[in-house]
Amino acid sequence: MNRSAPPVAASAPPVARTRAARGAPVALLACLILSVVVIAGIGLGARDIPATSVVRILFDPFGTGYDHDVLWTERIPRTLLGLLVGAALGASGLIMQALTVNPLSDPGILGVQQGAALFVVLGILVLDVNDANGFFWLALAGAALTAAAVCLIGTRTRAGSSTLGLVLAGVAVAALLASVVTLLVVRDEVVFSSLRFWSVGQLAGRSSVLDEITPFVLAGLLLALPLGRTLNVLALGADTARGLGVRVERAQLLGAAVAVLLCAAATAAVGPVAFVGLVAAHVARMLVGSDHRWSLPLSMACGAILLVGADTVGRLVLDHGEVQVSVMTGIVGTPFFVWLARRRDLVRM
Repeated sequence: MNRSAPPVAASAPPVARTRAARGAPVALLACLILSVVVIAGIGLGARDIPATSVVRILFDPFGTGYDHDVLWTERIPRTLLGLLVGAALGASGLIMQALTVNPLSDPGILGVQQGAALFVVLGILVLDVNDANGFFWLALAGAALTAAAVCLIGTRTRAGSSTLGLVLAGVAVAALLASVVTLLVVRDEVVFSSLRFWSVGQLAGRSSVLDEITPFVLAGLLLALPLGRTLNVLALGADTARGLGVRVERAQLLGAAVAVLLCAAATAAVGPVAFVGLVAAHVARMLVGSDHRWSLPLSMACGAILLVGADTVGRLVLDHGEVQVSVMTGIVGTPFFVWLARRRDLVRM
């Protein structure tokens, strides 16, 4: 008597493929959350404005009234600036992690933001630069030189792995540059008074740079979006990528240039804000997997949500005044960084 063979259980789909299949629903959910965060960021503050009034005022830019003036002159520009800076840092963090094959890479952790800040401080002290466009070019130069120095030092260390070498080099360079910035600023009380809020990193009082910074951020984001497929190929290894027809050095240089452009624009706009790129990139990968065609735009959305949300919470935690957005992102990002560093499946020490 022939016994029928037991049915063979269907193999489970790979985790990466399952997550990639969730790309469209997750993107839709991210847009919904982003809309809620934007409305909350516009409506909440020293004077709370109901969500229905916020939506009505948004569709009536030529209206009148106190709430209308508060929204269109202060909160809406501030929220738009937070969206642009958060998206820029989210994209920059993901691209840096992909190019360095380093899950701990971040514009702040690798010292790129501190390099940009140092050049801005030098420009103000030495060249008497005080406009947003001047800040941008100084920040771009500082970010590019710092990124090159960190990569050069990190690849030549004997720390056991290139990943750990880059992290150690970035932390050391960031600490050195931060000390230099402090020494330059504290020498002059007037300069210190004018720079202290910018150097902390905040959105308050920075909406005036929105018009100058927007073209640079939009250009960087538009250049970043098509990089998803290229980053997927580079993740297979240099030899495999060359076999598939990708010019590896050229692709890496283009990706690094886009990441530095986004980081420099964000830093020039609001000052150094750490951990946004780190957290946004990992949240995006946790949701949709390692396919950069989905994780890259999602990282932009996560960065915008994190920065605008942190700025909104910073306005509400104190009865009088507010907490700078860089402090709020540090409260979220520091334990997240420690958790990542302790996960052996992400980082090999």
